[in-house]
Amino acid sequence: MILEKKIENQVASYLKSICGEGDYNELVHLQKTRAGFKGDITLVVFPLLKLLKQKPAEAAQGIGEYLSDNMQEVMSFNVIKGFLNIEIDPGWWTGYMNMILQEDSLLKKPDNKDSSPVLVEFSSPNTNKPLHLGHIRNNLLGMSISRIIEASGKPVKKVNLVNDRGIHICKTMLAWQKWGDGTTPEKADIKGDHFVGEYYVMFEKELRKEIDKLRSESYTEEEALQKAPLMKEAREMLRKWESGDRETLDLWKTMNRWVYEGFDETYKELGVSFHKVYYESGTYKVGREVVEEGLKRGVLEKKEDGSVWADLGKYSLDKKLLLRSDGTSVYMTQDIGTAVLRYNDFSPAEMLYVVGNEQDYHFKVLQIVLRELGYEWAEKVKHISYGMVELPGGRMKSREGTVVDADDIISEMEITAQRLSEELGKLDEVPPGKRSEVVKMIGMGALKYFILKVDPRKNMLFNPEESIDFNGNTGPFIQYTHARVCSLRRKCSEAGITEQESSPIVDMSSKELMLLKLLYDFQGVVSQAAEDHSPALIANYVYELAKEYNQFYHDHPILRESRRDVQQFRLLLSVCTGRVIKSAMYLLGAEVPERM
Repeated sequence: MILEKKIENQVASYLKSICGEGDYNELVHLQKTRAGFKGDITLVVFPLLKLLKQKPAEAAQGIGEYLSDNMQEVMSFNVIKGFLNIEIDPGWWTGYMNMILQEDSLLKKPDNKDSSPVLVEFSSPNTNKPLHLGHIRNNLLGMSISRIIEASGKPVKKVNLVNDRGIHICKTMLAWQKWGDGTTPEKADIKGDHFVGEYYVMFEKELRKEIDKLRSESYTEEEALQKAPLMKEAREMLRKWESGDRETLDLWKTMNRWVYEGFDETYKELGVSFHKVYYESGTYKVGREVVEEGLKRGVLEKKEDGSVWADLGKYSLDKKLLLRSDGTSVYMTQDIGTAVLRYNDFSPAEMLYVVGNEQDYHFKVLQIVLRELGYEWAEKVKHISYGMVELPGGRMKSREGTVVDADDIISEMEITAQRLSEELGKLDEVPPGKRSEVVKMIGMGALKYFILKVDPRKNMLFNPEESIDFNGNTGPFIQYTHARVCSLRRKCSEAGITEQESSPIVDMSSKELMLLKLLYDFQGVVSQAAEDHSPALIANYVYELAKEYNQFYHDHPILRESRRDVQQFRLLLSVCTGRVIKSAMYLLGAEVPERM
């Protein structure tokens, strides 16, 4: 951040003048002044005491005097034990507001030429069912994290890994063969991914009947699963698929195409896109080659039954299966192949995997296995773990057909947004031809904000009705604040109050100054959110900004203000607030309307 960096350099200069030449910047620790203390930025003096050979208060006083003499921005300072609280001149804050007004964009543009990209993997759907509520959180997190990292100045590549092979895919294919009677999504007038998902549920229900029958004959659950005729047929289909059986592959391609067409529609509704999509049907082959090479080099071991394992005992972990005895691969093998392909494709600075916390152990092992296989870049593999998302009705189970599909959630959000907006008169100022567009903005803004305002690591309960509240900590409240700014600008224009390129310096109230300081915090919040991979920091910040602006708007009239310079200052302060709100909501993947 501009001001902190300048203070840091000045403190380093002071240290040089006392202690001689050296690199002192890393010793300078600045933080926001705590509430209840006078000041804006606080220097923690304790790390400097050994260097200065002074007591805390003496060291802080000396630094404070130096900053006052050498920085016009510093209006005053005070010392509280080992903390130097620095108060910034109000004129500097006005100058910063003018900088916002002159910037084309408030978000950094990444250097795509000289920097290696950060790879962000998210979505990772299975081709045996449509995207569901859990996928919504995954996709929204992945898209938002990508935008936030990019806004911090780093190039990003968004990638997807589609799970298009395995026993679960064969279950769906087998069910369609047995009970589909040649029907298609077009004939049934059902979206492709939903159509295929129905056959997965159908298979599991029929399989359950077979297992229950075998259980009644005194078999255990595991024995019954192994002996069930449907499971035997599914395993045989998987064997045919992996051996390249033409008929099996043709069916697989046809059903996957149905699913992809459905996925694309959902991604479009969510505003999600990717730079590259990988498919496990291709990456598992690379993974198998890597594993076989590791076996040749003695890094891995083969058991008597022909299965291949990685011994992770020195890491206090169990042995990890990489190839089954019949030569087929497991998820770990596929992820090894995918990681190798991606590194060869992009030479990334980092490979981030946005995957639920139930896979914490998997990604810990993936990194270790890659390291054991000799890949120096294994440390670049990082798991962005997130918690479960549930509805008030409880957890969802795809095998039982109790999953809430993403498409249904999206549709419900728009219907609820339409009803509540009309009831509250929020569409009265919106031209009839634009109302459906605004309703969609409100519905999707509510969904995205509600999902992303929660710390990714925590489990969350999603309540569609609660998310669309124009007065609470919600997307629609923030969207309405942006629309309020736009309405104010239109009214000022109609009243002949033009927006100047820069603001006059006026005596600010504490509320105006607080709002200005909050605008300044935006860049720091973006940087912290990029570092923590947490859109929740952006969401909570923009909510506080919207609250603060609405209080300012209520207490500080603009159109009724008689002093022209104050009127102009407040108008431009509103313009800046609107720009920051729009930028913050963009980072959350949400749009903001100009009329509500």
